[in-house]
Amino acid sequence: MTDLEKAREFFNGDFYATKATGIIIEEVGEHFARCSFDITRNHQNAYGGVMGGAIFTLADYTFAVSSNFNQPQTVSITSQINFIGMAKGKKLISESRLIKDGRSTCLYEIDITDELGTKIALATFTGMKLNQAK
Repeated sequence: MTDLEKAREFFNGDFYATKATGIIIEEVGEHFARCSFDITRNHQNAYGGVMGGAIFTLADYTFAVSSNFNQPQTVSITSQINFIGMAKGKKLISESRLIKDGRSTCLYEIDITDELGTKIALATFTGMKLNQAK
């Protein structure tokens, strides 16, 4: 089984992200994940734009995958998102970047774009590692 298959199988247990929102893991690596969802009417607000909560869910799930896959269990202790622009395309894509990997905490940056390259949002997540060896 490949790492991508293992990650998809494990994180498929996150029902809100995978079932309600339709997020899929496209790529996974050490401290890295690329996730996406196809924009549907369920993701849109009254004006037809993608709801901020749907965008944040994509960022949060990407953080979860990249900070937990083959890593100690990690939970978010703080997060921030900056909404930059509206999606022009039909799909949102997020990519994580590890900024700092400390003994008990980590910091990730998550970029969200559409498939046309439109910058949608930038999020940062600070995680706390649980189950650390004493």
